[in-house]
Amino acid sequence: MVRWADPSELAGLVAVELAADRLFEQVGIVFPAGTTMIEEVTDPDTVLVEGRPPAGFALVGWVDGNLHLEQLAVRPESMRRGIGGRLVAAVGDHALASGAPAVTLTTYRDVPWNAPWYERHGYSVLPPSEWGPELEKLVEHERELGIEVAPRVVMRQRFGG
Repeated sequence: MVRWADPSELAGLVAVELAADRLFEQVGIVFPAGTTMIEEVTDPDTVLVEGRPPAGFALVGWVDGNLHLEQLAVRPESMRRGIGGRLVAAVGDHALASGAPAVTLTTYRDVPWNAPWYERHGYSVLPPSEWGPELEKLVEHERELGIEVAPRVVMRQRFGG
């Protein structure tokens, strides 16, 4: 069952993110050294989790008035059990409950468990002409961090508004 993270669970999510990130090595993507996204989180109300201890999490924020999925990570040994799908659905539910018109995210275009997976969950590529100023800054920041080591896209799922 998906729920909001307990404050005591945040530190343990670092291992989930690192394990999920290592899967990218299979497709030749190695992330630059540095802190994980979850290590920078101070508000557990921005993190949805599933399991006790959590087998996966979704980190959300706000960008240009839309809910933004900043990170989705599932322990590799827990993958292919619907956890990611349930987390993404919960993010959509939160968007609806919060009155967000859409959920946005950035992801790798050609990695099977990235853009193609999100497309199966209702997301579509958002062309740069439709990016807001905060989204433009976020994409530029990712480039500066060295995350864009393979083609990336911005995706969106509309919820109304």
